[in-house]
Amino acid sequence: QVQLVESGGGLVQAGHSLRLSCAVSGRLFGSRGMGWFRQPPGKEREFVAAVSERGDTTSYADSVKGRFTMSRDNTNKAVSLQMNSLKPEDTAVYYCAMKTSSGSYSELRRYSYWGQGTQVTVST
Repeated sequence: QVQLVESGGGLVQAGHSLRLSCAVSGRLFGSRGMGWFRQPPGKEREFVAAVSERGDTTSYADSVKGRFTMSRDNTNKAVSLQMNSLKPEDTAVYYCAMKTSSGSYSELRRYSYWGQGTQVTVST
């Protein structure tokens, strides 16, 4: 059984930082890529960042490149998303997910396991 639990969301002013964490249970973690997605109010869920199973490759959406950093800790079965220079348009519910099929890291359909999400609100 795979479970993902996000934490670290909250309300922050524009320009400030937040760090999201995702704790993963189950045996698949070390052999699967992981991703962060977000769903802004009234919009569809979108790709934010991803990391390969070994942590040696990362990819980012253009909108967060240079501001967000994703990492993973295979010993402790966790991934994190360091978000710097936050903007009001980063406001969304953020989800971590486990990739279970081959293909692009940015495609939602490649991920079968999802957390419950954590709210990030960036004020002006």
